[in-house]
Amino acid sequence: MRPTPTLAALSTTAACLLALTATSCSSDSGAAAEPPETPTVPTGVTVYTSTSTSVHVMWNKAAEAENVRRYEVYRNGKKIQNVPAEKHMIDITGLKPSSSYTFSVRARDADGKLSGPGQAPAVTTPSADADDSKPPTRPATLKARADGPRSATLTWTRSEDDKEVTSYDIYQEGTKIHSVGGTETTAAVTTLRPDTHYTFTVKARDAADNSGPASPSASVTTEAEPGGKAGAEIPTDLQATARKDAGAWNLDLVWNAPKAGGDITEYEVYVDGKFASKLVLGESAPKDTGRISLPLEKSGKATYAVKVRAKLPDGKWGPFAKEVTVKAGG
Repeated sequence: MRPTPTLAALSTTAACLLALTATSCSSDSGAAAEPPETPTVPTGVTVYTSTSTSVHVMWNKAAEAENVRRYEVYRNGKKIQNVPAEKHMIDITGLKPSSSYTFSVRARDADGKLSGPGQAPAVTTPSADADDSKPPTRPATLKARADGPRSATLTWTRSEDDKEVTSYDIYQEGTKIHSVGGTETTAAVTTLRPDTHYTFTVKARDAADNSGPASPSASVTTEAEPGGKAGAEIPTDLQATARKDAGAWNLDLVWNAPKAGGDITEYEVYVDGKFASKLVLGESAPKDTGRISLPLEKSGKATYAVKVRAKLPDGKWGPFAKEVTVKAGG
């Protein structure tokens, strides 16, 4: 006669079956059980003190740049700014003089996954010296060299200041596009476009925010880029509506910002081929859409042709959006 299993034996057998089942399930879905990969930590995070109340933060492009949706900048562990994936630097303002800060940068991919923080050493802003009213001297020379279709290297001679040069600001045709620390005499400018002529100048700045005279200019033409993306510098989906308010006609415009590798903060509007208005957005304003309302000079029934262009991150005005027409009056 076969012996009856004891309760202990049955329990042991059941445990073994459960373990085998769990092992089998684990082997079938092992890939799904793996934690999702996150973007790599941004490297080369560097902070320069620009003035007693501002800094310039820079970092290297993430290894999986094609999958990065944006970068997130943190101050003392708190997120303060989102930066487009194409951009790898930002100016942070509104800081306190003689204060210590830590900055870090994290990458977020298209699936919403966030990398670990790439952190720069702590930085202390200079003191605000009310007696410092003398600006730095101008950089005596400036040289520019194209480094392919989208970047250039600038070098200049060091400026002098009665206290300390805290930063150098790089201008392209009068628009500031980059900054580096006061100990630097070279800069890589990476927000340029292929087959485009640029003219640069450099100004030195001190802790009291005194800006010195501009250096002599230096020009460069970037290389052509075969198969480059066309139309990225043009505002899209421009819409114009005429509206009558208190007996006067107004023109309401809305458009989508160009995808030009950085924030667009300035636009020009032309009506019937003539300059009509400039729209300047603050740093906190939304950058994906532009809006403006203009009074119409004419009265009665009329048709107007409207077009818009953007000032691009490289400091140049981009091409006009496709012109649209709108009727007012009647």
